Amino acid sequence: MEDKILRKLFLGFIQIHILHHAKEHPIYGAWMHEELEGHGYEISAGTLYPILHNMESDGLLLKEERNVDGKIRKYYTATSKGEEILEQARAKAYELFKEIKD
Repeated sequence: MEDKILRKLFLGFIQIHILHHAKEHPIYGAWMHEELEGHGYEISAGTLYPILHNMESDGLLLKEERNVDGKIRKYYTATSKGEEILEQARAKAYELFKEIKD
């Protein structure tokens, strides 16, 4: 039960993390998966890729397909809407952090 609740909470953090990196540089799924794992998120590819697709559908990410070593790799960058949402999320996260830090 607790895992399910934490999973729901962390989903928003994961999306903020994705937007943060997609604003800095184009990202792709396998790289983002490793990045998230490095921060302690346990997320499967079967969870991450639908998140990326949904964020693209919501207009937060722009997908570009590139040929890398003969394979098509999908790179994502933050759209202007994604960047605006990221700024709003940062402000809310900062306010929350100040309130719960102790």
